[in-house]
Amino acid sequence: MRKLLTYFTFLLLLLLTACGGGEEPANESQGEENNTKNTEEVFKIGAIPDQNAAELSRSMGGVAEYLQEETGLTVEYVPSVDYAALVTAFERGEIHLAWFGGLTGVQAMSLVEDAEAIAQRPRDEEFHSVFIAQKELGLKGIEDIKGHSFTFGSESSTSGHLMPRYFLMENGIDAENDLDGAPNYSGSHDKTYKLVEAGTFQTGALNEAVWETAVAEGTVDTNKVEVFYETPAYYDYNWTINAVDPVFGEGTKDKVKEALLSMGEEQQEILDLFATDKFIETSNENYAAIEKVAKELGIIK
Repeated sequence: MRKLLTYFTFLLLLLLTACGGGEEPANESQGEENNTKNTEEVFKIGAIPDQNAAELSRSMGGVAEYLQEETGLTVEYVPSVDYAALVTAFERGEIHLAWFGGLTGVQAMSLVEDAEAIAQRPRDEEFHSVFIAQKELGLKGIEDIKGHSFTFGSESSTSGHLMPRYFLMENGIDAENDLDGAPNYSGSHDKTYKLVEAGTFQTGALNEAVWETAVAEGTVDTNKVEVFYETPAYYDYNWTINAVDPVFGEGTKDKVKEALLSMGEEQQEILDLFATDKFIETSNENYAAIEKVAKELGIIK
């Protein structure tokens, strides 16, 4: 009986050892798999929602595919509900590269120490806003806007709010008191010209590039709406990159910058959606004037 008990004890120990040995490699393998998933970073890009969401998604989707091919990064476009949401996501490190307007770019750079404006369109060196009105009004200059209803674009827009408000002030017009009622904020440039076209507001201000595209594509009725004033030039849109090298490896910022600056004829379909034929180099210093105006108007501190 003692021999039999010893024999069964030996079998039980053998069985437990075998089970334990089988589980340990499985756990180790599973741990390695989890570690791989946790360390795989996605390079996320975003853009201010200043125009039709479908068009924006198409253009940014094209940029994501191109950057992925050129840099070897896994790139994904992440839409933003509004301008402020994109700035916040950039500040949190949830967006690594953003197509900002001048104002949102300045806001992002003020919040993220190592953020850098790296590329822009040639036209962004001398960008303009246009003031539009119902054609039947026959307005001839910015001073004629007094006493008419008016809509800006987004409150965070450089070309749809910041600079139009600044040039109104420069011409002695108080947007809060000299118009027919308080100014409206449409939220985007395409909505601005549609509101004026529909007669909801008599006048408005928007991005010159969006206006030109709308005229070329026939999405605005120029028998009803016309430009009556164009602002002086200022720096506007740009690609601003976050502090990406610590996350994706040394040289990532330079690779992304080079990829954007190398876009040409083969990427013309994507570039057309940005109303340009190339991107050129820019720097944070170019937006010092935007920062100054934003501080003067109390939009940023």
